[in-house]
Amino acid sequence: MDTIASLFSFITTPVSWVIVQFHKMYGAIFGADTGWAWGLSIVSLVILIRICLIPLFVKQIKSTRAMQTLQPEMKKIQERYKNDKQRQSEEMMKLYKETGTNPLSSCLPILAQSPFFFALYHVLNGIATGKTIGVINEPLLASARKAHIFGAPLAAKFMDSSDKVSALGATLTDVRVVTAIMIVLMSFSQFYTQRQLMTKNVDTTVKTPFMQQQKMLMYVFPVMFAVFGINFPVGVLVYWLTTNVWTMGQQMYVIRNNPTPGSKAQAAYLERLTKHVTHAGKVSRRSEKTIVKAIVAKGRDRNEFERKFINSLNKAGLAAQADGNVVKSTTQAAAQTEDGAAVTATGTATAAKRQQPKRQSKAQRQSGGAKPAGESPAPESSDEPQDAKPSAAQQPSKPGSGTRSRAQSGQRKGGPQRPKSPSKK
Repeated sequence: MDTIASLFSFITTPVSWVIVQFHKMYGAIFGADTGWAWGLSIVSLVILIRICLIPLFVKQIKSTRAMQTLQPEMKKIQERYKNDKQRQSEEMMKLYKETGTNPLSSCLPILAQSPFFFALYHVLNGIATGKTIGVINEPLLASARKAHIFGAPLAAKFMDSSDKVSALGATLTDVRVVTAIMIVLMSFSQFYTQRQLMTKNVDTTVKTPFMQQQKMLMYVFPVMFAVFGINFPVGVLVYWLTTNVWTMGQQMYVIRNNPTPGSKAQAAYLERLTKHVTHAGKVSRRSEKTIVKAIVAKGRDRNEFERKFINSLNKAGLAAQADGNVVKSTTQAAAQTEDGAAVTATGTATAAKRQQPKRQSKAQRQSGGAKPAGESPAPESSDEPQDAKPSAAQQPSKPGSGTRSRAQSGQRKGGPQRPKSPSKK
């Protein structure tokens, strides 16, 4: 570890300078020789580095999602060229180039902060051995060697001997208890960060070897941190624990507010967004507009959670627009048409209910029908005689009318009946 740290010695001076500046600020509050002053200086260094790495973190998220989207295509290439590894690699590189993705982008935050990590290790190792390094001079070196965090010196390690720990003004029991607790917390934070990524923010509709690899890393990384942690000074454990907690909180924020499409986190997010939009009647945040815009642009390619979101808006009388806004649907709003018909929630006009006439009896139908109640009879014209129109009995029947049944039974429509022909004996 010392050899690796020495490779990044060029950055030890900037790192030590940042720590000293923070130490001046916290030393004025807690005291220059306290563990709070030096410990908070290391924590502030981590926060400063992680803030500078936020653009790389955003790029990591985009790269990870792009890789998840490409998993079906990658699986097809693996199955098609499973006997030709060279052609398989060529097709993979071609796919990455066409889609503009880079598998190494997901490792950018870790790779970017590695120089700072090893530089800090180099600085703390110098404090443990009593050597000035960077801008840390003799007075600062003596102050840092006196600083203890819960009884453990900043430069002490879990595997140090009792004589070395005694030289730093501490006991071996205190050092091992504090370092063991910090190693467990560091490993647990790493495990939980990876676990929430796999259980909440992964598209469950795609089953690929990539997901199996991520599950394996969920258990491998914590073990690696535990193994290497016993050789880390307390100050480095503070650094790594702080960066793990920062990563966990940062990822929780991303999962909650910008989840992966098709994941459980997206289902929970769209459910919360539906309640908010239906209550407020609009989308207020820019991030929400971006997500609604992406859902509308998908069209028929939406997943089940996105279709449920659109249907819930339609039921509430709202419609998602292409620009990400949500407005009241004009086809579903209640209105009045020109003829007085009300428009229902489904957009169809319903006319006013008409009064159905009462059913007539058989005698009324035979007598020509009675007028319904409340309907005045039509006035008779004085110019036209009453017998101008022949009655139904006087009107000649047309062929194919209702009297055909009587004709088929052997009876004539009018006149005397035809006698039956005598049967032949």
